[in-house]
Parts: sequence; structure tokens; C-alpha cells
Amino acid sequence: MSLLVLCVPVVDSGGVLTGEQVAELRVVVNSRDVSAVVATRARIVLWMAEGRMRKDVAALAGVSLPTVDRWVDRYAVDGLAGLEDQSRAAPREQVPARVRARILALTRTSPPAQTGLSHWSSREMARYVSRSEGVAVSFNYVAKLWREHDLRPQRQGTFKLSRDPAFAAKIADVVGLYLDPPGGAVVLSYDEKTQVQALDRTQPLLPIDFGMTEKRTHDYQRHGTTNLFAALDVATGQVVADCYPRRTSAAFLTFLRKAVKPHAGREIHVVLDNLSTHDTPAVRAWLARNPNVTFHFTPIGSSWVNQIETWFGIITRQAIRRGTFASVTALIGRIRSYIEHWNTDAEPFTWTATAGEILAKVRWVQTNVKNLVANNSNNTTRLTGH
Repeated sequence: MSLLVLCVPVVDSGGVLTGEQVAELRVVVNSRDVSAVVATRARIVLWMAEGRMRKDVAALAGVSLPTVDRWVDRYAVDGLAGLEDQSRAAPREQVPARVRARILALTRTSPPAQTGLSHWSSREMARYVSRSEGVAVSFNYVAKLWREHDLRPQRQGTFKLSRDPAFAAKIADVVGLYLDPPGGAVVLSYDEKTQVQALDRTQPLLPIDFGMTEKRTHDYQRHGTTNLFAALDVATGQVVADCYPRRTSAAFLTFLRKAVKPHAGREIHVVLDNLSTHDTPAVRAWLARNPNVTFHFTPIGSSWVNQIETWFGIITRQAIRRGTFASVTALIGRIRSYIEHWNTDAEPFTWTATAGEILAKVRWVQTNVKNLVANNSNNTTRLTGH
């Protein structure tokens, strides 16, 4: 129920309410749409109009004497609107358009070298702009401006340009398998996550509880490592995986036989990197005996194109990184339990980028890197004179 009215009735100088005022105050007191706080304020005005003592009204309402006076005075000036809470929000900042544009421009560049900052935060941006532009700007304003323009200067991505001379052909080959696999064929994305550590905390883990987060010690003990071999079925999201003490060609062949066994008699395409253990004479001989299996190597330094890497990131976050393991056996047990859990309702990853889009983005990054190197060389020449 809104208490705002167009015609504001006021209490006369004698503090006597008109019949209309009494009626509207009683409506407020009895309304289910009005908060209890506002209803109490209306009662205060009514009780005072009845001629009760201030101290008695204060006792009945459970408030102080100044509070009684405040609501009587506000009703006398503003009527029912005076009983509502006034907005406590800070006045809107009046930031000149040039300063707004300056903030947006600075956000899209690295902080000036003299600041010593690696990246902007809303507070550092507010301090810098206030100091350099002579206009007071709050960090709340900066944060709001960033949200409006979807800017996140605190975030950082990674990239690596492949030096593989066959980069374009390999990208087209692998992405083609993801977007348009041969009919009836199985596409497996394979890789190894090496040196997975079995870390144990020096004191027992404190489990999560009501109102408390899980807690662990910052230091740990190492109990050895294992190597996780995994193959992702690109079409179903199912994962076949196992752990081996060493990453060798023999271990790779042992796992490969396990990975392809469920798909016997079908055409199988395996996406993998060009590690030396994947191209030994023993591996080539096995491929010759199994012509239905074809290897598709990712470009050098381009593991991101291999979908199993996404799964490795997921298992690391959800099962390994926060785990505590008293032995390698315990670590392997956790990994196997997670794989079983994953495969219960596995879903495939959705690959959307075409080879053309990837190559265009790589060319853009290459151009930016070349320009950056050229600029740095020019700056060095100007500073050194050489």
C-alpha cells in the first residue's frame, strides 16, 4: 500500500486531527499492506491527537520522546508521506563526460608504468583518475561503469602461438573431426596428465559445517605421484582412464588397447599430441595391425584444441586440487571414483569454433604480437641510441 498522496493534509496548530485524517491514519494502522513500523508511526500520531502524554505515547510505542516528536512533526508537514522512510541513498555522482570517457579508455589499456600496477582495480582506478583529472570519483562509480560496459580488467587469459609449419592443416583436420565426424566412426580425444601429486595436509582437514567453510593447513606432505591416461569419447562424453607409475610408450600402448576395445570393428579416430612416446616403432607396428585406428596429431604447442584437456581441468578442480591423500593408492582411488561418477550421466562437450574462425583469431594475435615486438624494439632504440 502506497502512502504517497497528492493533497497533503496537515495537522492544525492545536494538534487536532480532522475526521478525514483520523480515518486515513486508522486505515494505515489496520492495513495488511503497510509495514509494522509505519503502522506504529501512525499510532503515535493518533495517540498524540487523543491528548495523551508524550511519555505515555513513547512507552506504548516503545520509542524515545524525540522519536514521538519526529513523527508528529513529519505528519504535520507531509501527511502520510511523512511517515515513510526517506531514501538514504547517496546522491548520484555528477561525473563529467570527459572523465567517464577517460575511465573507459584507461580500463582498456595497461596501467601507466609509473603506477607500478599490473592491472586495474576499481579502487586504484578511482584513485588514479581523482588524482590525474582533479575530479573526485568513487570506486563504486568505476565498478558500476565497468558493469555497464562488461569490462573485467582483473581477468587474464593465456595464449601461445604454435610454431608448427603444418598448424593450419592440423587444425582443419582435428576441428573437422569435432564438427563433422565420419559417419559411424568413433572420435577419441586422448592425453596424459602427468605427475599428479598425492598431497596430504600436515593436520586433519576440518570439514564444512553450518556457518563454516572447509579448512585445511597451508603446508602439506608429498606421498608420490601418478600419471593419469585418459580418452574422451567426443560423441558421448564418456571417459576411459587409468593411472600408471610412468609415462612410457609401453604404458601408452597398454592404455590404447583398453580405450579402443569397446569399439572393436568400428572406425576409430584418436586425437592426441605428437609426444615421442606416441610415435615409436612399437606404436607404428600396432597401428599397422589395426588399420581401423587412425591418429590425428594436434599442432605443436596447441593442447587447447584437444577436448580431453577440458576434462582434465574439471577433474582437477572437482576431485584432485582440494583433496588430501595419504598415499598414491588413495589418490588413484579418488580418481577412479570420480571417473565412475562422471560416466554415470556424462555429456559431450559442444565444440563451436570452426577452423576458419580459429585461424583468423590466430592471425590477429600474431599481428598484435608482431606490433608489440616492433614497438618495444623502437622504444629500446630511442632509449639506448642503438
